[in-house]
Amino acid sequence: MAKRLIPTLNRILIEKITAPAKTSAGILLPEKSAKLNSGKVVAVGPGLHDKTGNLIPTAVKEGDTVLLPEYGGTQVKLGEKEFHLYRDEDILGTLHD
Repeated sequence: MAKRLIPTLNRILIEKITAPAKTSAGILLPEKSAKLNSGKVVAVGPGLHDKTGNLIPTAVKEGDTVLLPEYGGTQVKLGEKEFHLYRDEDILGTLHD
């Protein structure tokens, strides 16, 4: 049975993007250069309510590629996959081609 996690409030579930360990020509890359702080948004919470009760939705949507801080987030393991939960305000930006 597959589990699905739906974040609460302004939390965002991210699957980190792992860079290849070697180039297409077969050259091994150092571990530091392979580290990317980006991920794909898998699920998004509904957002937060402000003091007057208005809903403030999250700034990203499912499928977005986002830039992440070097540290932070909560690691979550669902089945064999690892994900990370971040708050909306922790996301540094979205990446576009």
